[in-house]
Amino acid sequence: MHHLLGRLARVGTIAFAAVLVVTMGPLVTPSVAADLAIGIGADVTAIDPHYHNVTPNNNVAAHIFDYLVLRDERQRTIPGLAESWRTIDPVTWEFKLRRGVKFHDGSDFTAADVVASIERVPMVPNSPSPFTAYTKQIKEMIVVDPLTIRFRTATPYPLMPSDMTQVAMISKSAAKATTEDFNSGKAAIGTGPYKLVHYAKGDRIELARFDGYWGGKTPWEKVTLRLLPSDAPRVAALLAGDVQAIENVPTSDAAHLRTDKRVSLYRTVADRLIYLHMDSERDLSPFVTDREGKPLSKNPLKDPRVRKAISKAINRPALAERVMEGEAVPTGQLLPEGFFGYAKNLKAEPYDPEGAKKLLTEAGYPNGFGLTIHSPNNRYVNDAKVAQAVAQMLTRVGIATRVEAMPSATFFPQATEFKFSFVLVGWSSGTGEASSPLKALIATPSGRRCSNVRPSSRSTIRRSCRCIIR
Repeated sequence: MHHLLGRLARVGTIAFAAVLVVTMGPLVTPSVAADLAIGIGADVTAIDPHYHNVTPNNNVAAHIFDYLVLRDERQRTIPGLAESWRTIDPVTWEFKLRRGVKFHDGSDFTAADVVASIERVPMVPNSPSPFTAYTKQIKEMIVVDPLTIRFRTATPYPLMPSDMTQVAMISKSAAKATTEDFNSGKAAIGTGPYKLVHYAKGDRIELARFDGYWGGKTPWEKVTLRLLPSDAPRVAALLAGDVQAIENVPTSDAAHLRTDKRVSLYRTVADRLIYLHMDSERDLSPFVTDREGKPLSKNPLKDPRVRKAISKAINRPALAERVMEGEAVPTGQLLPEGFFGYAKNLKAEPYDPEGAKKLLTEAGYPNGFGLTIHSPNNRYVNDAKVAQAVAQMLTRVGIATRVEAMPSATFFPQATEFKFSFVLVGWSSGTGEASSPLKALIATPSGRRCSNVRPSSRSTIRRSCRCIIR
């Protein structure tokens, strides 16, 4: 169960959602191989592990492929395909690879496969969210021997082991493979506990146990991941026995499911941050208007007083307790308590609607303005409901806000192309510490996820990522 359920449960900040995973009845006895069906809540856009850095894809990739470094249930680094790692000098990391690891096709895993994997990451065409944040610091790779590889960086870089938890290792034979080659199964040759049998986008993914897995056989002989994006059918499938586990448990069903003796519910605070991204870069933004819906001559989101007012207008505790029904934690930072990089003195913005109105007046918007918040309606738990609640809170302080919620397959391509002005999205720190959201959400140059960040702030983040304490 570790590999399926364990791995599966893997700005204006609002809250951290709790991970809720439900299983139905006894799943397996140790002496009998079993099939397992899991209901997943979000579609997987590709099997190619380097194509799209998004949680549903990464969850599935972790069953088929593997990583030099893994993480335990508390996000602490542990050996994966690399048994150990160390710094040779301030700009050189050495990784010792695990002996005897086999790919699904029977070939040996060696340092040459590591080189092929790292080199492929920036070469994947049309990637909507690449993995280059975890590889671009590598300036040179040196194969010492088949089981030893060294990474050289331009400056000291202490986060290399954390970054290596995010880059899937593929066979060197698939270095030139296309994303479609992976989706068809032709290139989906990994070292993970399961082999890809069939990928039907928008429907299901079928996996078969890899008996040659270096970590030992898993209990499940066959696993089917069924896409069930709507909450009610996903819960119904569980209770009917059509699937034995589901993720993204609806908060409205959690209390009832806890009373069902056939069901086991697992709950923990996740590193999934739900946040609001606003267009603070462009002089004119497509979904920012006056209160009558007419275009404005300038974009109010560029004014830090307006952004502060928006933060003050949001009642985070109410979102956590009412909309999320107690299954979320209000926050004012990028990681939950217990993770490396969490700051105890950094509190969530207090709810202060009068303070928000005052700031809007100071910024030259005493009567507010118009705004549209765009949100997926099937990606995060209660995503559209949270967006509706935020819209109501902003409207109360004078920012007349409407909501356009849509399926994630429609939302994300448009959001990636900056078609919106104000969006509700999420981020999970796959590295288990603060560098992931700092680099991706705060320090990313304009034209990607964030904008209007002071160059001095980006410089501070870069310096902190180079600090090695010996």
